[in-house]
Amino acid sequence: MINTVTSIFKTVVERLVEFSHWLQKFTDVNPDVVKNVFVTLVVILLIWLIRIIVLRIAFQWVKDVKDRYQWRKISTYIGVFLGILVIGRTWFEAFQSVATFLGLFSAGLAIALKDPLVNLAGWVFIIWRRPLEVGDRIQMGDYAGDVIDIRIFQFTLLEIGNWVHADQSTGRIIHIPNGKVFTEMQANYSKGFEYIWNEIPVLLTFESDWQKAKEILKEIVDANALHLTERAERKVRQAARKFLIFYTNLTPTVYTSVRDSGVLLTIRYLCAPRDRRGSEQEIWEGILKRFALHDDIDFAYPTQRFYANSLEGKKGAGSSGATAVPDTSKTRNVKKPG
Repeated sequence: MINTVTSIFKTVVERLVEFSHWLQKFTDVNPDVVKNVFVTLVVILLIWLIRIIVLRIAFQWVKDVKDRYQWRKISTYIGVFLGILVIGRTWFEAFQSVATFLGLFSAGLAIALKDPLVNLAGWVFIIWRRPLEVGDRIQMGDYAGDVIDIRIFQFTLLEIGNWVHADQSTGRIIHIPNGKVFTEMQANYSKGFEYIWNEIPVLLTFESDWQKAKEILKEIVDANALHLTERAERKVRQAARKFLIFYTNLTPTVYTSVRDSGVLLTIRYLCAPRDRRGSEQEIWEGILKRFALHDDIDFAYPTQRFYANSLEGKKGAGSSGATAVPDTSKTRNVKKPG
């Protein structure tokens, strides 16, 4: 392969030399300009060929898609940087000092291209500090999604959420300027802890045996999420080396509270960011199957109740001879769990 590339390169260089001689012979172009054009084309061609050879060799051992993506990106950045240095020194011979050339070049950019320069600084910050990487699930301002590409001036998200529930993909591609990392709030689902807490509210009627229901919910959530506890504890210990993260209890649990419309049992458990909807479906299917076997457990749902104090109230609360009149002012709206 290397011999083939070498022969192609020699052929192209010969053609470029012939072209430069022809251009110099039949035009009045300054010989120095022709020389600089020739050197520029040769440098671009050489960097391009070196990049292809390096990637071909690297891809023989690198099989992971994410690692290959990183190789392509890094090789492109290095090639562009070297090309700017070499071609810049070719066309601007007065700038013998690379530091002087880069200083004047940066000053010009700062004056003429403020926003692109901020985005470039944002890209440097992303590469250096790594607040986000390709494959991470993040939220940036009002947008959330999976990072699928990072470029010099912008990064790209595969959007989640919005009109789609449970953090599922919408299918839209969102491009966000890199400069937003300095001005917008950032949340990373994949860094540090690597798990998220998810909660499922289950609303029961007041007449239901809520204690039995709570035991059933605990059994269901343990069967679906308890296996993550040990792995999550390891991740917490690793994250604690860098962040002030600590939890006293990572096991699934069920909390009890009372609402106007019934007894609320809230399931709280750990799940991977991309497994939120799937885990919730498994738990809900288990709940529906188990509750169907018990006549003393009912979901609360939208209804209206007529209350007669003389029949249902406490003794002494009303006259024993009073007529049972429906009191529509005391109605109960029961919400169906989401």
